[in-house]
Parts: sequence; C-alpha cells; structure tokens
Amino acid sequence: TVFFDVDFTLIYPGPTFQGPGYASACRRFGVEVDPQRFDAAVKASSFILDDVEEPLYQDDLFIHYTASIIEHMGGRGAGVIDAARSIYLEWAVIHHFELYDDAVRVLQALLERGLHLGLISNSHRSLAAFLEHFALTDVVSTTISSHEHGYLKPHPSIFVEALARAGATAETSLMVGDSLTADVGGALAVGMRALLLRRSGDHPPGVPAGVPVIRSLHEVLQHV
Repeated sequence: TVFFDVDFTLIYPGPTFQGPGYASACRRFGVEVDPQRFDAAVKASSFILDDVEEPLYQDDLFIHYTASIIEHMGGRGAGVIDAARSIYLEWAVIHHFELYDDAVRVLQALLERGLHLGLISNSHRSLAAFLEHFALTDVVSTTISSHEHGYLKPHPSIFVEALARAGATAETSLMVGDSLTADVGGALAVGMRALLLRRSGDHPPGVPAGVPVIRSLHEVLQHV
C-alpha cells in the first residue's frame, strides 16, 4: 500500500490562498495586509503547526495559524480572527485547489502495478469530495483525515487506523508526503517506510537515514 499526504503533495492552493487572496479576504473584515509579505509570514507561522503538544484536531489551532500569517503580513485589529476563520473555512472548498501535474499519472501507474492507494490528510476538507472532484474515486481506495479521526499526523493512531482500513501492514506500506515531522516522522514511528517530497529541491536538516528525499512524484515509482 502507498499512502499519500494531500495538501502540497497531490494538490496546491490557488490564488485564494496566496498573498493577494489573503489581502482580499482580510479587507472584507476591515484588515489591511501587505501581500508581498505572505511567504515570509507563512514561514514565521509554521512552528504553530509543527510544535503541537497534544496533536488533537482543533479548528482553533488552524485559525490561530492563519491569524498569525495575517499578523505577520501587517494585519491588526479585531477583524484578524474573523478573517482567519473565513480563510480557514474556505480551505475546505476543493475548487480552490489544483492537482500537481505529476499526480494523476503516478497514481494511475501505481494502481496498474497492483498497489493499493490511500490518503492520510491533516485537512478538514472532505476526502470523498476531493476524489470526486479530481475523478480519482476509482484510483484511491482508502482515506482518512485528522478532522474525521480526531488526531493529527504524526500521532501514531491515524497511521494505524489507515493501515487497518486498507487491510495493510506497516512493513509493506509506504508514506509519501512533504512534511518531515507529520508524514515522515509519523510513518516511521509505526514501522512504515517513507519518502519526503521536496518539490523545491531543498534537503532539510534532520532527515532520518534511509529516507529518500524526492523532487517529483515520478520518483515514487523507483521506490515501490
């Protein structure tokens, strides 16, 4: 079985979740931000999701993360939380996202090899809606989201539940994702293999020995 993360592994956000989109959303709540500061704001806020003491899925965690991005873009005032909540709710709407060019071809190639495919996502987005929207219902057989399950990756229970739903063992399963902590760390902790996807080509510090770092989903085919 090959499991995939979803956001930034199979799909990427469109303009709604870039600097200008944030600026437009914030303006509706009387908050002004600088769109040019978006990328830096995301980096400055990433620790909020990476350093969760108790990895339970909570809406407020992601709203707080989004509010931090807005504040690092210069947003101030009572409208920040309302804007953050609005943006968070829109994250669940699949038409705001696009598939990476390599996603469908690789998923279909893996299926043709007789492999079972699954999704493990930390999003609150409906994975059934995701599969239907991108015509992948007959390609991916197993799905689980942290919003549904209750625990975020890298908590072991979401990986154990995914394996149980797929009827798979950890030793014969592979996790593919863009997060060193959530995807790679979580998978290794339950005995799965893992691939770290870094489309930018960077090689972050702390990658465990034996975990390949790949730049494209096409490289997954070399590791199954």
